[in-house]
Amino acid sequence: MRFSVFLNARSLGPEQDRKLMKDLEAHARLAASLDYDAIFLPDHHFNGYMPVASDSFIFAGYLAGQMPHMHFGFSVVSVPLHHPVRFAERINVLDQLTDGKLLVGVGSGTTPEEMIGFAVDYRDAGALAENNLAIAEQLWAKRMDDPAVVIENGPYNGRVLQRITPAPYTPRHARLMPVAMKEASSRRAAENGWPAFIPAFTPPKIGGTEPFVHVKKWFDIYKGFLLEAGHSDEVVASALDWTTHTYQVVHVAETDEQAREELEVILRSYQDAVEREAEFNARAESDDANKKTDRTPDALTDDWIGTWCLYGSPETVIEHLKPYQELGIGNILCGTTTGPLTDERLQLGNQTLHLLSEKVMPALKG
Repeated sequence: MRFSVFLNARSLGPEQDRKLMKDLEAHARLAASLDYDAIFLPDHHFNGYMPVASDSFIFAGYLAGQMPHMHFGFSVVSVPLHHPVRFAERINVLDQLTDGKLLVGVGSGTTPEEMIGFAVDYRDAGALAENNLAIAEQLWAKRMDDPAVVIENGPYNGRVLQRITPAPYTPRHARLMPVAMKEASSRRAAENGWPAFIPAFTPPKIGGTEPFVHVKKWFDIYKGFLLEAGHSDEVVASALDWTTHTYQVVHVAETDEQAREELEVILRSYQDAVEREAEFNARAESDDANKKTDRTPDALTDDWIGTWCLYGSPETVIEHLKPYQELGIGNILCGTTTGPLTDERLQLGNQTLHLLSEKVMPALKG
């Protein structure tokens, strides 16, 4: 079982942005020194959630130069917000810089506020994402003497005459990682021999207290498609090796009681930040074109904690993860900086990195 770190902190204002970036750099370097396998970054814009995620490709390239042995991933790139040419180019650059140690999560996005900033109708996000991915595949496959690739997809237009540069390091292109929540996404990952993100809930309810039930359902569907695809044993093993289950908050302490107390401190701060952003979310959803159809529960509820949190003593965390290991989940993605990144929050995140590395990972990495 692999363990990766998800950099998912919040800034509460422009005066905090630089310190957040430097603190996340230090946190990532600590993870690299403690035998974690990868650093993952989100893709977000305009709000306080990970200001540096306005261009995670740049930050990933910066970090990759400091820790060349690490894998880097995205959880996830909001494909409708990227011109397919820039999407393909940036992935190829990072694929080269990381010597192929790149995992590009792809999805259709979740936030109307971000959509309207890029002139995207929230209702069209799914179709835009599918078309952008199809166009990117054409771009990656294009040779110089092939006919031009014509791009006509919502706000994205163009005509590519030569080729995407640089060429990819990985055959065809870097591995993409769809979210295995729809049949089309699961099939895309499986038929290409790519890993997938395995969710712990089933829409329209985003939360619950039985996450493993949902993880098993989505994993079994994805693995079934993967085995049906006729890949070699090596390709199947590589895909499952990086198939990922994500926890937005992972917090480990010496005892269960300490972990729960500290978790509630983290979640209260996180929920306060989310509520401060609610006014702007409401403005974005003021018309039907950008109205969300699902809602995430309050972070201090049992449903949110049950779905998105992993916490406890090292022994408790090991016991929680064993069924996931036995199921075949290859990579646990750990949100270790969730919420506003105060000095206290960073200390708690570093505490989790150390305890996972010293006491949990040896029992599960095998």
